[in-house]
Amino acid sequence: MVFIASDFRNGGVMGVYRGLEDACKKLGWKLSLEDGGGLKSTQAKLLTGAIAGRANGIVLGGFDPDEFADQAASARQNRIVLVGWHAAKDPGPTRDLFVNVSTQAVDVARRAADFVISDALARKRPVGVVIFNDNQYGVANAKTAVMKQAVEACQGYTGCKVLAIENVLISDAAAAMASVVPKLLAAHGAAWTYSLAINDVYFDEINFPLLLAKRSDIHHVSAGDGSAKAISRIGAGVSQQVATVAEPLKLHGYQLADELNRAWAGAPPSGFQSRPILVTTELLQASGGRGVEASLGFEAAYGAIWSGK
Repeated sequence: MVFIASDFRNGGVMGVYRGLEDACKKLGWKLSLEDGGGLKSTQAKLLTGAIAGRANGIVLGGFDPDEFADQAASARQNRIVLVGWHAAKDPGPTRDLFVNVSTQAVDVARRAADFVISDALARKRPVGVVIFNDNQYGVANAKTAVMKQAVEACQGYTGCKVLAIENVLISDAAAAMASVVPKLLAAHGAAWTYSLAINDVYFDEINFPLLLAKRSDIHHVSAGDGSAKAISRIGAGVSQQVATVAEPLKLHGYQLADELNRAWAGAPPSGFQSRPILVTTELLQASGGRGVEASLGFEAAYGAIWSGK
């Protein structure tokens, strides 16, 4: 098994890998991890290498096989199963993948945008939103489109505006925010009250430039993956990031293992569809530190499937 991460800096991808790693240990499978570094050239090289090494299965962690038609064709020819996480716009089978595992991007995005509107309504704040996107990914563009539409529809409130859609590569986010934030503040000033983003990584570095500008009033909500960093800062209750719509990353890792198991057994994809989780400080405090996936029970469920019970 080879897991090719789009980028080690993407917390969602690495969270899924850790879930898959845990599942592989229980199944007795050998799993290796490779870093695509956010570069298509590197991802192509790693795919080619995994195929040449005759891996039984390859996981595309956070990048789309449409960019790698030659490698996908070679995998099919060599009967290597390709599965993906966030490797297509929608969950389920694709032309190149036995299955793409994810929540529905539109559900994640809509929950994030709806939370912004409900938060503004509760706090009696105006809604001026900057959306951070990485437009090289289909799933990110789908999320951005839904968030934009939901904010502009402004269900239950009035005066909501999308001030800007700022395209920043996930791989560049840590370095870019120091220059992007002042530019946005100069353009939109006090009108900027909320940020939405397709990934939590944009909010890893945003607070410092905002504090320098004395703008601690801007609240951030991610339609991302629920990275460990984001959940930690939301749980502490002192961050400007007030929520993330988390995907059940460990569960998705287990699902990837199950889908591969099904593919090798000649069975169809499971058709299972997980739901996103709105993570707030209140939810994390109520969980008593057990985490947002603690009550889902998927380890026992998959263990029973794999043991034939």
